[in-house]
Amino acid sequence: MTTIFDLVIGLIVLIGFILVIPIVFFIFLYLKDDRQKQHSILRNFPVLGKVRYFTEKIGPELRQYLFLNDNEGKPFSRKEFEDVVKAGKYKERLIGFGSLRDFTAEGFYIRNTLFPKLREEMKVDNASKIKTKVYKLDGDNLFARKEHSEDRLINPVYLQDEDAVILGEHTCRQPFKLKGLIGQSGMSFGALGENAITALSKGLSLAGGTWMNTGEGGLSQYHLAGKPDIILQIGPDLFGVRKKNGEFSWEEFKKKSEMEEIKAFELKLAQGAKTRGGHVEGEKVTEEIAKIRLVEPGKTINSPNRFKEFDNVSSLFHFVEEMRNVSGKPIGIKIVVGDLDALENLVSCMKESGKGPDFITIDGGEGGTGATFQELADTVGLPIQSALPVVDEMLKEYGIRDRVKLIASGKLITPDKIAIALAMGADLVNIARGFMISVGCIMAQVCHTNNCPVGVATTNKKLQDGLSVEEKHYRVCNYLVSLREGLYNLAAAAGIDSPTKFERKHVVHKDELGRIFPLEEILHSAKKTQQQT
Repeated sequence: MTTIFDLVIGLIVLIGFILVIPIVFFIFLYLKDDRQKQHSILRNFPVLGKVRYFTEKIGPELRQYLFLNDNEGKPFSRKEFEDVVKAGKYKERLIGFGSLRDFTAEGFYIRNTLFPKLREEMKVDNASKIKTKVYKLDGDNLFARKEHSEDRLINPVYLQDEDAVILGEHTCRQPFKLKGLIGQSGMSFGALGENAITALSKGLSLAGGTWMNTGEGGLSQYHLAGKPDIILQIGPDLFGVRKKNGEFSWEEFKKKSEMEEIKAFELKLAQGAKTRGGHVEGEKVTEEIAKIRLVEPGKTINSPNRFKEFDNVSSLFHFVEEMRNVSGKPIGIKIVVGDLDALENLVSCMKESGKGPDFITIDGGEGGTGATFQELADTVGLPIQSALPVVDEMLKEYGIRDRVKLIASGKLITPDKIAIALAMGADLVNIARGFMISVGCIMAQVCHTNNCPVGVATTNKKLQDGLSVEEKHYRVCNYLVSLREGLYNLAAAAGIDSPTKFERKHVVHKDELGRIFPLEEILHSAKKTQQQT
C-alpha cells in the first residue's frame, strides 16, 4: 500500500509541475509585457500580441509554402524556384497536364514557325560528354521522399565554333572565346561562404563553355577551386587590386592578369539592386577576407558609390584602355540604365574616340544582392526588359554595335527568359540567384544577416556544414546544361538552328486584351516617346 501511495503522490506532484510551470511562465510573460512600454500591442493584449509576433516571424515561410499560389511569390515564384531545383537535381524540365502561366495577363511570347528545325539540323557541339550525377525518384509520399543519385553522361550542348561569342576579338592580345551563352553573375566570397563559392566553381568548370564572375569582393581561392574561366570584377573600392592607401595598384592588377584562369575584367560602375557602394561590418572582415580584399581585418568597410580614378566618360575610357594594354585581356563595364542622356553620351564617345569597353554588362533594376537599401532596390534603375533594348538600339544607331558585346542580367533564370533577352539584344546572359538556388538557397531572404539556414549566403562555419560541395557542384552543372538545352529547344521552335540567332522578330508582346505587338514596334514606339520628351 505504501508503494502505491507513494506512486499516487508522485503522480500528483508531476501533474502539478506540468500544470503549474506553464501557468507561472504565462503569468511572468503577462506581467513582463504588461509593464514594458516599447510595444503597444503587447502592453494592451499580452497573449494575442505574442501570437501576432510569432505569426509575423514565420510569415515568409507560411506565404511561400501555404498561402501564395505557385505564380505569386517575390522575388521569384514557387514555380520559378522549383524549375531551377528540378533542372539542377534531376536535370529535368518536363511538366504534365499544362502550363501554370496566366495566359490572360500581358507578357512576351516567342513566335514559333510552322516548320521548326529538326534535331539533326541544329548547330550544336556535343562531341565531348560530361560525367555528372542526377537524382532518380524511387518514391514520393506525404511524409517521405526516397531517391538516389546515379552517374550519367550528358551532352554539354556547346555552341559550334563558328557561333562562339568572343570578347575582345579585335582589341586584345588574349580574347575570351565562349561556347556557351550563360554564365554566373558576380558573387563575392564573404557575401557567399566558401562552400557555396567552391561548389559553383567546380560545377561551372565541369559544365564548361561558361564563366564565373568573382563579384567586387576580389578573387579567392574558392573561386579558383574548380579552375573555371573567370571574369574578375573590380568595384569602386578596388578589392584585390589596391594599395594600402586605397589607390588602384597596377602591380596587383598585373599579377591578376597573368593568371591563366582570369579571362577578362569588369569594372562595376553600378549594380541593379544597389546603385551605391557596398557595406561590410567589421566583424565580417576576417583575416582571410582582409587578405583577399587587401584591407585591414576587423575594420568596417563602406565602399564609395563610384570610382575615384575617373569621373567622366573620357577618363573612364582612358582607364579601360590602360587596363587592356597592361593585361592583354578584355575589359568590360557593368552599368544600370537610368539616365538615357548619360547613356547616349557614353555611346557617342565610343563612336567618336574609337575607344571603349569590349563588353557592357547591363544589370536590371530587379537584380539581387546580399544587402541593400529598400529605396534603391525598389526604384532606382530600369528593369532589364526596358534597359537592354535601349542600349542595343543606341549602339546600332551609332554604328558601333559590332564593337561591343552585351551581357544581360536580371532574374533571367529559365530558358524562355534568356531567349527573350537574346532576342532583345543580349549576346550573353548572367545569372546569380538561379545558381544560388542550385546550390541550396531556399529564398529565406536573410542574406544580409549572415544567418542563411542552408549555408549559402553566410560565412558561419556551422551553417555551412549543411552544404556539401561534392553533391551541390553537380547540381550547378546540371542546371547550366539544362538551360542550354532549353535554349536550343526554343531556337528550334522559332525556326533557327542556334540560339545565337534570336532576333527581335522572334518575340511579340500580348497585352491583357489579347492584342499582339511585335517587339520592333514596341521599341520604335518607345523611341518616339523618348524623342518627344
